[in-house]
Amino acid sequence: MSRVELRATVSPSEDPQKVLAAMRQVFGDCDYSVDEGATSIRLRSGSSRCLQRLHDQLRDRHVRDAARRLMLASLEGKVLPLKLNRQAAAAGVLALCSSAVESPLGPLNLEVEADDAEKLVDWLTAH
Repeated sequence: MSRVELRATVSPSEDPQKVLAAMRQVFGDCDYSVDEGATSIRLRSGSSRCLQRLHDQLRDRHVRDAARRLMLASLEGKVLPLKLNRQAAAAGVLALCSSAVESPLGPLNLEVEADDAEKLVDWLTAH
């Protein structure tokens, strides 16, 4: 794993700290850096531990097969781009979106770069 990045836009009607709190729900307990701009927030890490919460929730919520299909369809070479529902993340639930319209305030954009992205999908969706 070489890079894990989570990005979100922040609209003028949103509290940036609430957006950041939702993003922290995605990464959980791992080491990452935070870059806050006027209209966006980005979290970056090189640690696969930042994906542990996503792995666990896919397992616990019994959505691995659907998540696997979505992930394999989304793969772009060594990069796995995913969209997560922002409101669900704020509540501690990691819900994948197949398009941005599934998250009314805009999705949280997760991008993972790995030498073997298919192996990463296998791990995230392992039975």
